[in-house]
Amino acid sequence: MRTELKRFERGADKSREIKNGTLRLAGIDVFLEDSETLYECGEFTEKILEEDYEVKSGSWYAEDGWAVGKNPDCCPGMLVSKKDYFGNNMLEVTVKMVAPSTHDINIMINGSWDDVRDQRDMAYVTGLEAFWHGNIGFEKSPEYKLTAATQLFEFDPEKEYNLAFGNINGKIFVLVDGKLALEITDPDPLDVTKYGKFGFEAYSSWWKVKNVRIKKLKYEVIKEQYVPEF
Repeated sequence: MRTELKRFERGADKSREIKNGTLRLAGIDVFLEDSETLYECGEFTEKILEEDYEVKSGSWYAEDGWAVGKNPDCCPGMLVSKKDYFGNNMLEVTVKMVAPSTHDINIMINGSWDDVRDQRDMAYVTGLEAFWHGNIGFEKSPEYKLTAATQLFEFDPEKEYNLAFGNINGKIFVLVDGKLALEITDPDPLDVTKYGKFGFEAYSSWWKVKNVRIKKLKYEVIKEQYVPEF
């Protein structure tokens, strides 16, 4: 049961905060602290990279506890999980650019790989300082007809970020440092029982990731309504 916000607490600066572990989306409350952890990797080693992931393209290696992706080409350089994590899940990571690179930290959930074409197939993708013009954004692979982007997030290439990317039956959301940065609804959602890969993408960029966690989201569908103010 959702506890109603008090007067003057409905603005974006208040609503996007995750209070007591509860994320408020349009029509859905997500209980992040009560969500089950399906996979967790704090620091990377070459052994973990080899056992848990596949380098599909670009260069990926372990260094000082980070998985580092380096790909100068204008295409996805991808590290993809070997195991599938089906369901309504959220991928949470710590990320940082590697100088002199300044753009495109991209992560994937509910993904798949086309072995014939050797490229990403069905998937949801989000990115920081990405999508050509410094946006935080979202795209649905492989047709990219469903996209969303905003330049309102102020990105610092020298800063570490906590980035989280979740999906609940086509309700897609992106969190940065514990605040909701983007929310979008897919009218034709991917089948979460069929697509379960997660991964990391360096698109003409050089960045690193650690503290990887996949959570099976616990949530409640809510009927939204306003309390009359006058």
